[in-house]
Amino acid sequence: MSPFERARCRAGAHPLAVDAVIAAGALVCMVVSSFAAPHGTHGVAWGIRTPEPLSLLLMTLAAAALVFRRRAPKTVLALTGAASVVECVTGDPRAPVAMAAVIALFTVAATTDRRTTLRAGLLTMTVLTTAAMVAGPLPWYAQENLAIFAWTGIGATAGDAVRSRKAVVQAIRERAERAERTREEEARRRVAEERLRIARDLHDVVAHHIALVNVQAGVAAHVMDKRPDQAKEALAHVREASRSALNELRATVGLLRQSGDPEAPTEPAPGLHLLEELADTFRNAGLQVEVARADQGTTPPAAVDLAAYRIIQEALTNVQKHAGPDAKAEVSVVRVGPHIEVTVLDNGSGEDTAPEAGGGHGLLGMRERVTALRGTLTTGPRYGGGFRVHAILPVKTDTDDRTGGRTSGRTKDRSAALGDSV
Repeated sequence: MSPFERARCRAGAHPLAVDAVIAAGALVCMVVSSFAAPHGTHGVAWGIRTPEPLSLLLMTLAAAALVFRRRAPKTVLALTGAASVVECVTGDPRAPVAMAAVIALFTVAATTDRRTTLRAGLLTMTVLTTAAMVAGPLPWYAQENLAIFAWTGIGATAGDAVRSRKAVVQAIRERAERAERTREEEARRRVAEERLRIARDLHDVVAHHIALVNVQAGVAAHVMDKRPDQAKEALAHVREASRSALNELRATVGLLRQSGDPEAPTEPAPGLHLLEELADTFRNAGLQVEVARADQGTTPPAAVDLAAYRIIQEALTNVQKHAGPDAKAEVSVVRVGPHIEVTVLDNGSGEDTAPEAGGGHGLLGMRERVTALRGTLTTGPRYGGGFRVHAILPVKTDTDDRTGGRTSGRTKDRSAALGDSV
């Protein structure tokens, strides 16, 4: 901190002492000025005069009143104005008592509003100037009378300018503080959303692949002794599922990296173009899956494409886990007007045919994805047994309309997927 700033801080901590110093300075200036007198016939020449005792008393009283100018600015203005009027009427030669009134008027303008400043300035200017011109010892057109008019106007204008500057600085400071609070709240909100979405994606990835690994590992353990070839094939599926899980986990955890970290994942996000591969992973695990599509020529936005894939993935995972060993699943993707309808049906006959009864987060994650895209999701048991998941997703989202369509390119597809996850 510089010496000037340090002195300013100390002055702000002791305003009464500062006002006392200002009052003493004003008294010295008024007393010194009262001993000087311009005179001469050929131009201005300065001489020495002796002020009257009443003038010295009025200067002292006016300066003493300035000590309390911040506590009672209007009262101090009235006292100094009255002392100035008395001096204008009785002083001969005149002493500069009006200097205290100008300082008091500056304080009123700096500490009140503009309307009060206008009223106080006009009243002070009118009273002092009229008293000096009408009742003073000098002619009405004397320069001293015009000086009173000018100095009172300058005091009011300067005080109003100081008040306006303080108001602007305060408004800027409040706006900066409000922006800082808003930025912190927005950051906390985004962090909460990121945690929720990352947790949702991790659940989708882990639940799907770990369920497949569990099933294939059970098959391998069951046929290891009698049919080693089938056990070897099951273990190969376990390895493939675990590799896929690791890749997707690596991509999801990569969202937590700093922006400057190298080797950010750039592979395309999963979507409906990988639906057959997804179905094959469940078929290899022993689940009968039939896929029917009637959405040829439809290019959904990246967020919708990813949501549809994740909904089918989670629904088939629930079928694998809850529908029983002989269950069969049917997947359909149909374009209906401006929407894509995704349906997953199963004829499960297991004891746990309602996935939501287990208290998991799969259906909750589906609903959050669909709600975020302003779609609808319907889930529930089927008549006669089994479970039904039906999602209606818009072909165009609000984000896609604003950006002008789906982003192309492998890197941009991955960025859209990351945006859905974060």
